[in-house]
Amino acid sequence: MIVDVAILKRKRTRVKPILGIETSCDETAASVVAADRTILSNVVLSQLDEHRAFGGVVPEIAARAHLDHLDRIVAQALGDAGLKLGDLSAIAATAGPGLIGGVLVGATTAKALAMVAGLPFLAINHLEGHALTARLTDNVAYPYLLLLVSGGHCQVLAVEGVGRYRRLGTTIDDAAGEAFDKTAKLMGLGYPGGPALERAAKAGDSKRFALPRPMLGRPGCDFSFSGLKTAVRRRVDELGEALDPQATADLAACFQAAVAASLVDRSRHAIEMFEVDHGAGHAFVVAGGVAANQSLRAALSELAGSRGMPFIAPPMALCTDNAAMIAWAGHERMAADPQGDGLDFKPRPRWPLDPGAARSIGAGAVKA
Repeated sequence: MIVDVAILKRKRTRVKPILGIETSCDETAASVVAADRTILSNVVLSQLDEHRAFGGVVPEIAARAHLDHLDRIVAQALGDAGLKLGDLSAIAATAGPGLIGGVLVGATTAKALAMVAGLPFLAINHLEGHALTARLTDNVAYPYLLLLVSGGHCQVLAVEGVGRYRRLGTTIDDAAGEAFDKTAKLMGLGYPGGPALERAAKAGDSKRFALPRPMLGRPGCDFSFSGLKTAVRRRVDELGEALDPQATADLAACFQAAVAASLVDRSRHAIEMFEVDHGAGHAFVVAGGVAANQSLRAALSELAGSRGMPFIAPPMALCTDNAAMIAWAGHERMAADPQGDGLDFKPRPRWPLDPGAARSIGAGAVKA
């Protein structure tokens, strides 16, 4: 059953807010969101300092940091919203996919709060949180086409309703965000790599170095970024000491342009596939951490405009991992099934939105 939560406030004016908890990677987050889409609080504690020395996220360190801070973050989110547990309708938490240690911390905390307060517990798929963010921010109508690009995921899906996701394409190797981070690291741009590479690219010449455009022109809409990453490594080795700040900026700009060209080409194919089933005029949504990249947003927005599709990208703060998207996904779930999930729900390190696609589409599908 497809439920339009746009009518939730009119039909169920007494629906109380939902507390969302997000701990799937290296952000400890809690948020309270009302049924009318008002974000009453949104607290995000980054762990950048803990992981910077290692050049990437260390799962055990991330899990320990969640343990140390989550209770305080939840209390702050409730305090900022001016609410107590009894004022809520449910507790929602990311229950996968993600680093399982962190996922366990968040899900277990949510279960405990739900049990103490006598509230439903909602086990939310992290990817569903990203998928439904455009519904929170822009009240986008079903169906819509979603390009989900983050550090761990790169896939394009037809979003047809709550729990109804049809994957059209995915990465056969690296995710786009992973390619950004690893490329930034080998170029010495620091951590976190994605934002650092984007900053460097602003001063660069995107035509100086010839880099491959992965999968460009091929049938379907699967992605690949491993070869592009390797090409950058070769350029870095060739340049050696000549990799001065300007060459670094130019290489960053060329890499970013190559990723944009690949995303646009693959998305164009996905739009054609999507419109066969749903017709023209539906929204094209981009979500996930990589959606914060302004250059990529501009390229994808131009594509959508050329196809007569509304282009939706969430605000920057809601592109990266956050708990507001988890709380909102909880509202969508509660509207469809108010009973929630059992306290015996087992968190999952892998949890594809479209389980059938994990068996039928390229190797990257198993990464979900």
